[in-house]
Amino acid sequence: METFNDVINSDQLVLVDFFATWCQPCKTMHPILEQVKSVLKSRIRIIKVDVDKHGATASLYRIQSVPTLILFRNGEVLWRTSGVVDKTELLATLDPFLT
Repeated sequence: METFNDVINSDQLVLVDFFATWCQPCKTMHPILEQVKSVLKSRIRIIKVDVDKHGATASLYRIQSVPTLILFRNGEVLWRTSGVVDKTELLATLDPFLT
């Protein structure tokens, strides 16, 4: 079974959405991430981490508010933000990392 560390340590670009099921902004972010995935397809992997179920991982990355998005490649944090990010802004932010 693939672990969180396996995923973020790969050479593929990985966007991690730290979320909570009770979080309304997280629910707003979900369809935006789906749209971004449909645009970028295999150029990025998007995974979701429930901070209530995976508290140790959330703590390790100092997640203090949800949603928090963190972009990884080879285990390195390339970018992070908290709060809702619209599709256009997110695609523009990710673009330099896709080359």
